[in-house]
Amino acid sequence: MFKVGIIGATGYVGCELLRILINHPSVEVTAISSISFEGEEFSSIYKSFYKMTDLICKNKSDVIEKCEVIFTALPHGLSEDIANECLAANKICIDLGADFRLTREDEYKQWYGKEFFHKELHSKSIYGLPELNRDKIKTCKIIANPGCYPTSIELGLLPLLKNGLIDGKNIICDSKSGVTGAGRGLSQKTHAAQLNGDFAPYAVGSHRHIPEIEEILGTIAKEKINVTFTPHLLPINRGIISTIYTTPKKELMSYKFNSNIDISQKISSDKITYKEIKSDKIDLEEIYKLYCETYKNEPFTHVLPIGETASIKNVAFTNNCHISLHLNHRCDGIIVVSAIDNMIKGAAGQAIQNMNIILGINETEGLNFIAPAF
Repeated sequence: MFKVGIIGATGYVGCELLRILINHPSVEVTAISSISFEGEEFSSIYKSFYKMTDLICKNKSDVIEKCEVIFTALPHGLSEDIANECLAANKICIDLGADFRLTREDEYKQWYGKEFFHKELHSKSIYGLPELNRDKIKTCKIIANPGCYPTSIELGLLPLLKNGLIDGKNIICDSKSGVTGAGRGLSQKTHAAQLNGDFAPYAVGSHRHIPEIEEILGTIAKEKINVTFTPHLLPINRGIISTIYTTPKKELMSYKFNSNIDISQKISSDKITYKEIKSDKIDLEEIYKLYCETYKNEPFTHVLPIGETASIKNVAFTNNCHISLHLNHRCDGIIVVSAIDNMIKGAAGQAIQNMNIILGINETEGLNFIAPAF
């Protein structure tokens, strides 16, 4: 059994990590820490853990000393020192914060207001999106677990960008998240009276995930990428759905409609069949085949059949990402819909997936969840 620990265990992400790790067959949660609740039993903070664990929140040094794998579920700016200690002790640090997600210090300073204090560590870390960096993750000891919104968007766009099929200067990402994405701390916007019955965008044009999204998409595409990213807060506990609007590169794709078909009538009646759409080079079925081929060996990323639409309900409480593909018939665009659970594939589950890869155990171990049917 591998010994693992959580620093920042009493936040929502830390709690979700512990919930999954307690039942993981190959690891033992040996120590946890919390500044706010040091000395208290975890089950006294979250009553759902009553009789499920006797772990007591201690300090971070206790976690680093006793564990082989350390998860840091902390606000940005607090994980660099811990990662440095872990590396010095030849231990693995999986950071669920933002400290290692950006490679450029000037970008990190601009968006997070902090500098890299241990600059040498950043060249030794890797961005922990398994579908992109699995081979590099296997040999790394500092993992930057991706952000929740970026995970949904990057998985949604990876096949199109990897194959150079869309214009990287005109990508619109319209994303919605459950309130757990805002963390455990209370704020005016997450107060029940404010949230209930409401639905609104926030951090319009200025969300901190923008540089992460653009950097990783640029790495995939091997060119500079610009996105318009607008997050929205849903009045639900968990889940993210991203609707991504893209424009095919004209030299690679052009769509033509059969002149004998009344497209407007078929769209309004929801009876359009994609086989009735003629394409000079690539049609939706070809794009669908590309996505299926890209993700055929991925245990958690699933492409839905043409005509179906990804939804939060079908991925809730799982480590899955559901992707659906659609055509924008009016302007020959490709619309990608990507759904994940922000607390699992967008945070704790993906971190454990990274741990499994590093430890050389089955990547799906401890993560084979099925979404509740109702």
